[in-house]
Amino acid sequence: MSGTAAADDAPGPQGKVPAPRSENLTPPPTVMSAGPASGDIADDMKEAYWAIYDGAAAKATVGQILGRLPRIVRQIGQLAWRADRPATVAVVVLQLVSAAMSAFGLAASVAVLHQLFAQGPTPDKVRSAVPQILLVVAFLSARALLEAGVAVAQARVTPKIRTSLESDFLQLTAHVSLEVVDDADWHDDVYRANDRGLFYARQIVGQVVSLASAFLGLIGTAGVLTVLHPLLLPLLPLSVLPVGAAAVRTARARFHSFQRWNALQRRVRVFSWLLLDRDSAAELRADTAQRALLDEHHRLTTRIAEEDTRLGVSAALLTLAGRGLGGIGAGVTYLALGAMLVAGWLPLAAGAGAVIAIQACQTSLTRFVDVAHLVYEHAMWVSDLLAFQERCRSLQPRRGQRKAPETVKTITLRNVSYTYPGKDSPALDDISLTLNAGETVAFVGLNGSGKSTCSRLIAGLYDPQKGTVRWDGVDAAELDTESLQQRVATVLQDPVRFPFSALANLTVSRGTLTEAEPQRALDAARSSGAEQVIAGLPGTWQALLSKRFRDGQELSAGQWAKIAVARGLYKDAPVLLLDEPTASMDPRAEHDVYQAVLRGKLRADQITVLISHRLASVVDCDRIYVFDDGRITECGSHPELMALGGDYAQMFTLQAAGYRTAPTASDSRTVHP
Repeated sequence: MSGTAAADDAPGPQGKVPAPRSENLTPPPTVMSAGPASGDIADDMKEAYWAIYDGAAAKATVGQILGRLPRIVRQIGQLAWRADRPATVAVVVLQLVSAAMSAFGLAASVAVLHQLFAQGPTPDKVRSAVPQILLVVAFLSARALLEAGVAVAQARVTPKIRTSLESDFLQLTAHVSLEVVDDADWHDDVYRANDRGLFYARQIVGQVVSLASAFLGLIGTAGVLTVLHPLLLPLLPLSVLPVGAAAVRTARARFHSFQRWNALQRRVRVFSWLLLDRDSAAELRADTAQRALLDEHHRLTTRIAEEDTRLGVSAALLTLAGRGLGGIGAGVTYLALGAMLVAGWLPLAAGAGAVIAIQACQTSLTRFVDVAHLVYEHAMWVSDLLAFQERCRSLQPRRGQRKAPETVKTITLRNVSYTYPGKDSPALDDISLTLNAGETVAFVGLNGSGKSTCSRLIAGLYDPQKGTVRWDGVDAAELDTESLQQRVATVLQDPVRFPFSALANLTVSRGTLTEAEPQRALDAARSSGAEQVIAGLPGTWQALLSKRFRDGQELSAGQWAKIAVARGLYKDAPVLLLDEPTASMDPRAEHDVYQAVLRGKLRADQITVLISHRLASVVDCDRIYVFDDGRITECGSHPELMALGGDYAQMFTLQAAGYRTAPTASDSRTVHP
């Protein structure tokens, strides 16, 4: 460093640190909005990752929706077929027969009208119509039974589809490599698939069944009209298409309304969350900020209430317009029917049956349009889920016949480099080192120097992009990834706080929540300092470590750290990685842990790697590797590195100076007898 640079960095006059340079920041305004400045709150909300398909049906054309429906039905049918074949067959068959019963019932109703309007005395008309009336009752009863059968079969297959998809989803996502999980885009994708894909996968089976029912109803009524008179079929669009057009407009308006309402709700939930969240509660009260947040919450909810009113009025007007268009279409159709009756082209009984058929067709079409919009949009979420699962299948860890060894003598890293996605500079740059069984090794260095990345490569959580990691001479890339990870016990600075029993928090490291080796658990608890923590809990080993449960216990950060160390020791793996495990412990607990894992190891053949910023904890390690900017700059024992006078010696001396007591004025005075 040049003398000029040193002078620039030195304290200013009278030992004061120079003030930061000004960036020409102007004073803020006296009054400003707490949120978006524009009048439309929804427009200022960033689109959430899980909302990319919301309102898609409102943007698609009718042709696009109708064109995609067969593919959607086939896709959902395949899911149902894999989940429960008998139930799927039952749904299809019963739905088809139910539609046939509906058509036959309509035809029988027309026959009843024919009998009632036939010539002859009224009593004779009624008596002659009785068999047809009984037939109508029989068809309607059969249809009710068949629809009940469809509901039962659907109830069987729908949960199985959800269970199958959810099991596959969690199985795949839980095993993708760690570097994939670290990707922010993948993180968004997985939560979108979980929140939306799995949710709509449960609903869409019933929606497809409703869609098929409405479609078959349309076909059935069209068939009845054709039987009554071929000219009635061209009349059908006159009454049906206006109703369908109104239904499309109403459905699209409803989707747009939901999209806008959802954006408004997201905005107001920000303030609700701040008012209710436990983490913000203390500071909220200390700053007496409740009034400010409540005022903004009230302003937003008032805006939402106004929006709800606007949407309600708009929906009412759309409904009125739809009914008006439908009424005009029906009036034209009925005029045409009347003309046919006057001209003698159609019997009176057939005309009455045609009216019933047209009304049924209008109902089926409106239902078809509504459900088609839902199916179209929800199928996008299900397709997104299936595509994500397929992507995860290509991101699974190595599965091989060659398992990692039960014990390991040496782990060697040769010319290893690794760069995180989206980063220009490597986290590790051509490093080489060797770890031997029975040794305790420390990784030290500044934040971001590559210590934790190196430990994750050793643990098989990352694969090197260059170079090799070898276990007893075998390239780790040839080993089954999961078996390799089973041979490494990792204790992190911020461990997972499993909401399980105290015992399960240890045994989970060996892949079980319900089975334990008692002596191993006790030894791990004693060595980690967790023994006193567990002994002080109501129920000891069986105590639930989460306030989510009745009588659940809450631990401090230091107590959780002891549990995490115990978990790592319970795994009893040939490699133990400790990444700042005692950062939240008190000095006595930290001393006890290091006594256990550094000086009184449970396994004489274990490789122990300690990552720490507290250099006093690494002085007894057999070897210390100093990392700097992705490279290993120094290596040796504590005495060797102190004698070297390099980066390690400077860092150690700097930390040690912080524990020295500064001399006081009284200490400098000479005391005379």
